[in-house]
Amino acid sequence: MRKLWTLLLVLVLALFTSNIVVYAQDNAESTEATTQDEQAPAEDEEVEVAPAASAADAVEIEQVAGYQLLKKYFIDGSWQFMSLVLVCLIFGLAFAIERIITLNIATVNTEKLLARIDENLKSGDVNGAMEVCKSTQGPTASILYEGLKQAKDGPESVEKAIVSYGSVQMGLLEKGLVWLSLFIALAPMLGFMGTVIGMISAFDRIEAVGDISPTVVAGGIKVALLTTVFGLVVAIILQVFYNYIISKIDGIVNKMEDASIALVDILAANGIFKK
Repeated sequence: MRKLWTLLLVLVLALFTSNIVVYAQDNAESTEATTQDEQAPAEDEEVEVAPAASAADAVEIEQVAGYQLLKKYFIDGSWQFMSLVLVCLIFGLAFAIERIITLNIATVNTEKLLARIDENLKSGDVNGAMEVCKSTQGPTASILYEGLKQAKDGPESVEKAIVSYGSVQMGLLEKGLVWLSLFIALAPMLGFMGTVIGMISAFDRIEAVGDISPTVVAGGIKVALLTTVFGLVVAIILQVFYNYIISKIDGIVNKMEDASIALVDILAANGIFKK
């Protein structure tokens, strides 16, 4: 189910990305055509004055201004290159959301779980305690289940089983974080590469024109700055998700360790090791 939701998220974000890229292509082509066909108006030509915008129009303009400005900067930063940064954001968010969903499902109330296990062990029903763990989702319940399986062999076997299986569960909790780290590092690197490409373009224009006026180099420098900004913004967003996921994993691991220690105490208190 989690994989299905992640796949749907990727498809929606990919569709959104394709719409932006197509819009960027069309807008770039129309802007270029308009610039080539534009002619200066005649001196005697009457210029029509646009009527003042109403209050409703002003509100509507404010609502779409942010989105339009984002698309404008996306296009100005060279949409071919900015698409790579956007892809990093899409896949990074997909991995982050999948981890958040998984970790929320893995979170369990360990106090209630241990209380239910204790109730079964007081009557000597180890199998009943194992069924409680088996019917509970999350890595904590899985680790306690493995410990209960070795209860008949003594506390050393229980601790060994918990430690061994705990390493497996730790790896499952951190699954996919390496890809999230990759996109966090890749986004600013792509931005810096865009900076270098933009500066090269600016110097190429200076060489071709033989002039260092601001109008000649402004385009290349603007591309350089925009790609860097977008790359850093993507990295910052993904880094926030990454730190949240790490803190979530640390909380689950701490609960796993506390529950494991408590399980050994419960087994000893109910005399399971003596049987």
